Amino acid sequence: MSKIIVIANQKGGVGKTTTAINLSASLAMLSHETLLIDLDPQANSTSGLGIKKNESKTSIYDVLMRDKLLEDAILPTEIEWCEIVPSGLDLVGAEVELVNTLSRETKLKNALEKFQRVYEYIIIDCPPSLGLLTINALTAANSLIIPIQCEYYALEGLGQLLELQKKLKQVLNPSLIIDGVLLTMYDARINLSGQVISEIKKYFPDKVYKTIIPRNVKIAEAPGFGKPVILYDKRSKGAEAYMNFAKEIIEKDKGPIEQEDSENNS
Repeated sequence: MSKIIVIANQKGGVGKTTTAINLSASLAMLSHETLLIDLDPQANSTSGLGIKKNESKTSIYDVLMRDKLLEDAILPTEIEWCEIVPSGLDLVGAEVELVNTLSRETKLKNALEKFQRVYEYIIIDCPPSLGLLTINALTAANSLIIPIQCEYYALEGLGQLLELQKKLKQVLNPSLIIDGVLLTMYDARINLSGQVISEIKKYFPDKVYKTIIPRNVKIAEAPGFGKPVILYDKRSKGAEAYMNFAKEIIEKDKGPIEQEDSENNS
């Protein structure tokens, strides 16, 4: 079965889309079939993987609101094992349109049903809000990754996201877990960064990933060229960090028996 990961944080500017793009690309570079679903009307994941506006006649909006087939919206990317379902400006109205739609919370889950064994990883990039698009993502997923920047007010507003995850787990999606918290935009030169990390680890004991994503100019530049950082500059600290993050997720997903077999065969 696919591992369906939602990258969510209602606070903007925390590296959510950057993580969705670069985690998807890194998993694919490690030979894991990966699908990225851009559920953000800003469509930055779409452009960040080199997909131009209107390149596809079918977007995630058509899948959710017009009952189009998900397979008709899937596009290839530069990376062999990575595909994407693009977003677009028409998704802006989806929040309002979904309100009066039957089974509005499960539209994405239903669309993904037959892809559970096609991809090893399905990554969903959410808008910076807790509306019906994010609820659709959390209802479809089995894993939530929360990117948090190493800056002032890092934990601001997170209580609402955690409460939503808790409610959806009780009512709509019992398999939804918080997989972990990813620390982003870390700057070792600033004392505050270390203080924020300590605070986050107290707030999320045993949930913070070992990998920390640094502030890195290559990560910032890559979207302007329509590339994940691993293709833009594979030797950069940013590319190295996201590759390590992908490896950490893969290792975490291995069961104890699988890990033992791997060690015995090496």
